[in-house]
Amino acid sequence: MPARSSRVVLTAVLTAATALVLAACTATDAPNPSPTSSSTQTGAPAPAPTTAATFVPGGSATDNLPFFDAVNSGVVAAATAANQTPDGAGFVTALRNGGFAVADMQLTPDITTVGVKADSVQFSVALGGQCLIGQYGFGEYHSLVAPLLGTGKCLIGETRTIDF
Repeated sequence: MPARSSRVVLTAVLTAATALVLAACTATDAPNPSPTSSSTQTGAPAPAPTTAATFVPGGSATDNLPFFDAVNSGVVAAATAANQTPDGAGFVTALRNGGFAVADMQLTPDITTVGVKADSVQFSVALGGQCLIGQYGFGEYHSLVAPLLGTGKCLIGETRTIDF
């Protein structure tokens, strides 16, 4: 019977621990703030409109990151509006049309070796010793500026020929 008693105690301890973990993960309602008096001006000037990001010829990767993001976000928006998923060719074509040189770009394959669409695609533009790197996958776009690799390239691993 001692073995059975140990199992009962172990089960009770695990059940209690599980309950504590689940209780700690449960969200609590934030208290509703009570109305307070504030002195806001009703005739305050509206913020100045933001200017559209533009390509900076001869600029650094950091200078061109806002434009890189604007172009790629446009590709994502257009594909989403058409109920499609953006592909590498769409990103490269838009970047080329925006002023980036194809010779400075790299692109990972967007079709796997077994012929299915890849979960994500990475693309880059080398600019003055730095890299603009973009990634689209699982419905999200991300980008960053990174140093050029020792290979003189931006991406590690297999890339595809940009022949379109």
